Amino acid sequence: MIDLIAALLMAVAAVTSIVFTYLAVVEKNLIQAVVFSAVQSTMYALIYFLLMAPDIVLVYLPVGVGIYPAIILLLIKKTDKVDE
Repeated sequence: MIDLIAALLMAVAAVTSIVFTYLAVVEKNLIQAVVFSAVQSTMYALIYFLLMAPDIVLVYLPVGVGIYPAIILLLIKKTDKVDE
């Protein structure tokens, strides 16, 4: 039963990450695109956690949700906020 729940959570996280990846690609507002990318990274980290890879999760969360979006936001600050 627990394996079924884990499989369902992984499926939901995978579909959610695909949706947020698409939203990040088509979004014109670059700040919102970074937020969508961070949500997508969080879903991937959840999948890694459910696959029992805590070492990957401990590295992926700070990089995928913290450092990478922070660097991208600093770069966006120096440019236009909306892509044309």
